[in-house]
Amino acid sequence: MSLDGRVAIVTGASRGIGLAVARRLAADGANVVLADLDGASAVAAASDLVDGLGLEVDVTREAHVQDMIRHTLDEYGRLDILVNNAGIYPAAAWDDLTLEEWRRVMAVNLDAVFLTSKAAYGPMRDRGYGRIINIASDVILAGTPHLAHYVASKGGVFAFTRALATELGPYGITANSVSPGLTDTEGVRGSSHADTFEWVVSMQAIARRGTADDIAPAVAFLASEEAGWITGSMIVVNGGKERH
Repeated sequence: MSLDGRVAIVTGASRGIGLAVARRLAADGANVVLADLDGASAVAAASDLVDGLGLEVDVTREAHVQDMIRHTLDEYGRLDILVNNAGIYPAAAWDDLTLEEWRRVMAVNLDAVFLTSKAAYGPMRDRGYGRIINIASDVILAGTPHLAHYVASKGGVFAFTRALATELGPYGITANSVSPGLTDTEGVRGSSHADTFEWVVSMQAIARRGTADDIAPAVAFLASEEAGWITGSMIVVNGGKERH
């Protein structure tokens, strides 16, 4: 799948799934903007790519998101692909959740998808072409315990993606989601979620830990011209933990 000449933004791109996606899109020929709250890491990661650009971006702040789009257009003159990957996944029993924590997770995981999609819409509409890929999660299929706020936010991402597909179809823009399973990344390994790897793997058809490089090809496909007849859909990438 060739992405030659395409320009992509990937949020949450300094490590983990976001970094793997950025590298895959670049390998397929795209110019990639790596946006992350950790700007220094985003810049460092971008320096390893051909003509990559790293930006410090707080995706919960509309002004930051608008600046991200402006920097992209100033640098490359266009925007073809948006991958909304930035997210947080703190674990807590639902009855221990505070409203503040609930809103923090919603702001990063759901509100930011709205803000970035809205900001990217104009440049994509003007060219009559766009690919929006939102990273959801397979937890929305199971109602995973101790993640009520995360499950709700990612369920919202999937529902929003379907609505977005309906709104954007007439303008040549597709919107799809990718739902990874528990993925062996630095962030997950350093969290309480790492304790569940053995249990999760035991339920998978493919009995090994998934990696960020397992997720990136699904995103790259949806970002390609070959996926132009697919919109409003979700690809579950979790080694067959759920079988549809």
